[in-house]
Amino acid sequence: MPRYEFRCRECARVGGHATFEVDRPMAAASDPADCPQGHSDTIKLLSTISLGGRAGGGAPAMAPAGGGGGCCGGGCCG
Repeated sequence: MPRYEFRCRECARVGGHATFEVDRPMAAASDPADCPQGHSDTIKLLSTISLGGRAGGGAPAMAPAGGGGGCCGGGCCG
């Protein structure tokens, strides 16, 4: 289940721990969330993810530039 990060404006104003996370289905991603202290003035933060490459440390394999034939431009066909 995805985890979404929120910031409480009231907790931030008084110097408390202002960010919190909520686990919820993607269908409820845009629903509002109350902070653990009960405040409702919260905003959803833009979260970023990091995807690693292959275990060998190299860059992920990519299709050759300019296509190259095959049914899908050469990305999956030998």
